[in-house]
Amino acid sequence: MLIVLKTCVVILIANLTWKESFLVSYIIRRIFYAIPILIGVNILTFLLFFTVNTPDDMARLQLGNKYVTTEAILHWKQANGYDRPAFYDSEAQGLKKITHTLFFQKTFDLFTFNFGSSQQGRNIGYDVMHRMWPSLALAVPTFMIGLAINISLALLIVFFRRTYLDLWGLGLCMILISISTLFYVIGGQYLFAKVLRLVPISGYEPGLMAIKFLILPVVIGVVSGVGAGVRWYRTIFLEEVEKEYVLSARAQGLSEGVILFKYILKNGMIPVLTSVVVVIPTLFLGSLIMESFFGIPGLGSYTIDAINQQDFEIVRVMVFLGTLFYIVGLILTDISYTLVDPRVRLVRSSP
Repeated sequence: MLIVLKTCVVILIANLTWKESFLVSYIIRRIFYAIPILIGVNILTFLLFFTVNTPDDMARLQLGNKYVTTEAILHWKQANGYDRPAFYDSEAQGLKKITHTLFFQKTFDLFTFNFGSSQQGRNIGYDVMHRMWPSLALAVPTFMIGLAINISLALLIVFFRRTYLDLWGLGLCMILISISTLFYVIGGQYLFAKVLRLVPISGYEPGLMAIKFLILPVVIGVVSGVGAGVRWYRTIFLEEVEKEYVLSARAQGLSEGVILFKYILKNGMIPVLTSVVVVIPTLFLGSLIMESFFGIPGLGSYTIDAINQQDFEIVRVMVFLGTLFYIVGLILTDISYTLVDPRVRLVRSSP
């Protein structure tokens, strides 16, 4: 099977141009590199959930009785598929010594996206698909608006660098970074929802009615990230200011505004793009704090509820999805970096 797959990949690359074949081969390599990482994280997750907290302990927690009988524990383990050995079944024959184990069963189900049911009997895959949209409705506007505001303010501070605006801007950023997100959440709910009654304090409705519930958490998410975001992008743009191409542009008589937006912003977007792409896949998982405090039925609040209820099936699935999305983000980052920076293509294509 591997030989056939390798032959197909070689034939595909041979029929492409040099740039296309390099990109395709690079993507394939990155995917193969990511598989061992995902398996390793899954092994650590399994050890955490099923070795530290054994199936017998999970049965006692779910049965809710301190003096639960051995027969009840065994029945619960059989009903939930926890009656198999952890890693190795010495009583089985052939490959079943490995495949007829709790680790193989749970790992195989995760890698085939068969998430099964929670310990309350709900379909986890169904819940993930439906709770993903409220998370995106909150995370995407927060991400897009925050990115635009952070870059704009960072460019403004760089334009007035070495002035009082730069000094006070940095001071304000440090103050904003030092304030906890919980302060913005509690203060925003008290002021705008309870005192001024401009928006609901919490809740969610599907469709366009969700806007009134999302305004306050989106604003709080943007404001709480301004300090760190502006400071980060300011550092990136300041590194570009003193480079030779900027000095050459100034020698040609170009104005500072043209240099800032035409040259510095364009070249500074390479590291910005790297940091942005790696965040995009994590938007699907939602925000733990925002969704919990504002009652938004997304994946963030779904994870918090599972932890409070000690539903390890849901927590394990969310850890797996978080790892998978993070690896996808890293792959997309490497691909985008290869596309936008020709120097990376030259270095990586050289022997």
